[in-house]
Amino acid sequence: MKNNKTKKLLPALLILLFLLIFNSCIGLSMDIQMRKNGSGKISMEYRVSNMAEAIGKFDGNQNWPIVPVGRADFERSVSRMPGIRIVSFSSNEKQKDVITDVTLEFENPQALLKFLDPSGTRARYYENKLEITLLEADLKFDTDLLDLVRQVSAGYSFSISFSADSNSVMTITDGTGKEIKPPADSQFVQSGRKVSWSTRISEIFGFSKGLAVNINW
Repeated sequence: MKNNKTKKLLPALLILLFLLIFNSCIGLSMDIQMRKNGSGKISMEYRVSNMAEAIGKFDGNQNWPIVPVGRADFERSVSRMPGIRIVSFSSNEKQKDVITDVTLEFENPQALLKFLDPSGTRARYYENKLEITLLEADLKFDTDLLDLVRQVSAGYSFSISFSADSNSVMTITDGTGKEIKPPADSQFVQSGRKVSWSTRISEIFGFSKGLAVNINW
């Protein structure tokens, strides 16, 4: 009975996990460096569980988001995005995860947005402001599903950092744009030449009113 319940929850679990910023990973560390002219570099290390990586092999399946794990996956994705290119790429498979490190250069903020959010709904750029929505305000999570998510995501973290030629300010907001405090055990640098936030993945799903990262510079 327990196995049948898990199988029924699996599709919903994967969709829920794909709502995270890169739409594919369980653990993500992302660093964005922005130049004055709007070009820059984004470096990432992300961890994909073997379960999610297996789903990602069904490339072309319109019913599931694609999990880009190999270099070929990235090259195929980037080829559809003008203004962005791969600088370096490495991937190693461990017992539990596939760990990928990738660095890309973008020519302008629009290219960065296209990479962060191909759907065009959860990443926005204004003049010297970047907004990334991690969770929508109206999401409703089943209690059993949330417990399963917390179990699967145990030990994984999400972190984002940003630097520009001038000082920056990072704020965490809910779905209405109201500033909120990050979890107590987060590592949070709100202002300076480099701002950053790091928290456990399981904490992210505790923001029932939505969650967004806003960066001004």
